[in-house]
Amino acid sequence: MAEKMGVLTIRGLEDMFAPLLKKWIGMVRLKKIHAQMVKFSLSQSSFLITKMVDICDQNGEIEYATLLFNQMVEPNGFLYNAMIRAYTHSHLYTTTIFVYKQMLRNPQAKDTIFPDKFTYPFLIKSCGGLVCLDLGNQVHGHACKFGLKPNAITENSLLDMYIRCDHLRDAHKLFDEMSERDVISWNSLITGHIKLGQLRSARAIFEEMPDKTIVSWTAMISGYTRIGCNAEALDVFRRMQMEGLKPDWISLIAVLPACAQLGALELGKWIHLYAEKNGFLQRTCIRNALIEMYAKCGSLNEACQLFDAIPERDVISWSTMIGGLANHGKAREAIKLFQDMQRAKVEPNEITFVGLLSACAHAGFLDEGLKHFYSMKKDYDIEPGIEHYGCLVDLLGRTGRIERALELIKDMPMKPDSAIWGSLLSSCRTHCNLEIAVVAMEHLLEFEPDDTGNYVLLSNIYANLGRWDGVSRMRKLIRSRSMKKTPGCSLIEINNVAVEFLSGDDSKPYSQDIYWTLELLALHQRKLSNLIEIVPEDESENML
Repeated sequence: MAEKMGVLTIRGLEDMFAPLLKKWIGMVRLKKIHAQMVKFSLSQSSFLITKMVDICDQNGEIEYATLLFNQMVEPNGFLYNAMIRAYTHSHLYTTTIFVYKQMLRNPQAKDTIFPDKFTYPFLIKSCGGLVCLDLGNQVHGHACKFGLKPNAITENSLLDMYIRCDHLRDAHKLFDEMSERDVISWNSLITGHIKLGQLRSARAIFEEMPDKTIVSWTAMISGYTRIGCNAEALDVFRRMQMEGLKPDWISLIAVLPACAQLGALELGKWIHLYAEKNGFLQRTCIRNALIEMYAKCGSLNEACQLFDAIPERDVISWSTMIGGLANHGKAREAIKLFQDMQRAKVEPNEITFVGLLSACAHAGFLDEGLKHFYSMKKDYDIEPGIEHYGCLVDLLGRTGRIERALELIKDMPMKPDSAIWGSLLSSCRTHCNLEIAVVAMEHLLEFEPDDTGNYVLLSNIYANLGRWDGVSRMRKLIRSRSMKKTPGCSLIEINNVAVEFLSGDDSKPYSQDIYWTLELLALHQRKLSNLIEIVPEDESENML
């Protein structure tokens, strides 16, 4: 009877404490409740400790959750599941596996603890986080061994694990055999193909998907943007709107880089207004993406206005604006902005210095550029990357220090790429340095043996020096390799659609009308020029 009364008393106390353990209470209050639980001898209550572990999980206090778990003599299955979930959320994947093993082998438990359908989704996610396919397969085998019926949550976790491990064949096999495919299943498979750059396969799955969500559309837009298929990204974005789906802020982040690369300013302005109308401008990441779009589309004033209006600028805000000023030749403004960034106590990163060094290179500020290059490691503990070395090579080349630029390339801690050798070759053309140009060309042949632009650059250097034998040799090389010059390309935006024109391409609609209009404009220009020539000087000034 006494034992029964004791059990009833404990249950009554648990019922008293349970309402206090609400989901979103803070850690200070949680610790006070814990102290009271210890006072009432409830420190071994798996029911209450499980609730407390969930609260720790929500607050990111995994260390306190571990303390709670470790003091339990006989944790039950619910508590084990809570710890597995908490460790997975904290990306402590190895510890998750350890707790699962402890769950299976716990010698202190009176009864055997069996995993259930709540155990495996997070356990499988940890295997994916570790990118360990063998471990994932073992866990999958355990789920089958314990007789758990397949369910959408576990199968989606397995699908995600296979995709994280880049095993699309197994992912497709599981997808085909799934008892129930939901939106998460389709999106996972699409994302897997995008991750590996297989956009054609991803698009085929996307088109087959019965109920596309905003996540599906955004994944495709982001995938196209990532591999530089910007026109396709804009096309998917427009289709999404035609289907009646309203873009969210993640969709806008995905499509804005495509607008920037294509110079689709009108669409970028529409996105700006849409973001403002829907309250997305409160997010600094949206403002940063818009700044980059405006800067790359040539609207530097709009970029500056957006930057000035940001209440709390992060390192990306500063770096994007510095890079935008650098690309527009505003070197002094970029350097001043960097100084403002330092005064604002915002720590620069690698991208910040790429923009800063690029600004110095464009303006030929050699001393300033060298100072910032060496301060990266000295003042900010940032190891210069290949992009920073490329900027410095460009700076040395523009200022005529060709030999010094070559020495820097030879002393680089990493292998120079084609961009660095191309920059050096271009500088050699500007300063007519044939000897180093030949060295740069030899290395460029390893990277870009069929790039006619490099041959033309070297040919121009020979021509500037009157070395016509070298010019002839370059022309023969181009003809012998059957190389063709990359056609000129231009983009214009019409009704929010970016239209690409290639030199000599007659495949566009109304191409004959376009050429006819250009002929008329050229004829009109010639007539106007002739008219200005025969009109007396004083009258021509009045006409103009």
